[in-house]
Amino acid sequence: MAIGWLTVLKLVPWGDVIENAPKVATGAKKLWQTVGKKPVAAAPVSPAREVLRAESPAVAALQSQVAELQTAVADLHQQMLVSSELIQSLADQNTQLIKRVEVNRVRVLWLMAGVSVLALALASRFF
Repeated sequence: MAIGWLTVLKLVPWGDVIENAPKVATGAKKLWQTVGKKPVAAAPVSPAREVLRAESPAVAALQSQVAELQTAVADLHQQMLVSSELIQSLADQNTQLIKRVEVNRVRVLWLMAGVSVLALALASRFF
C-alpha cells in the first residue's frame, strides 16, 4: 500500500528543513568554490618518455596505463565539477523554496486569523 503524499509531507520535519536550508546553501557554495578552482590535470609530456619507450616494452605499457589513468582522472574531475554545480543549483533552489514556504506559512496564519475574526463576528451576530 502506497503512502499518500499528504502523509509523507506531514512526516517531514519542516522546522528542521527551514532551519538547515541556509547551511545547505552555504555548504554547496563552498563546495562549488573549492571544486571550481581546481584545474583539470593535463597529461605532462616529458622528453624522457621517448628514451624510456625505446628501452623496454614493459615501460611503454606502464606509460600507456598512466596516460589512460590521467584521462580517467580528468574525466572524473569534469564529472565532479558538473555534480558540484548541480548541488549548488539545487541548494539555491532549496533556499528559494524554503523562503516561499515561509511566506506562505505567514499568509496562512494571517488568513486563519482573518477567518477566525469573521467567524466570531458572524457567531456574535446570530447569538
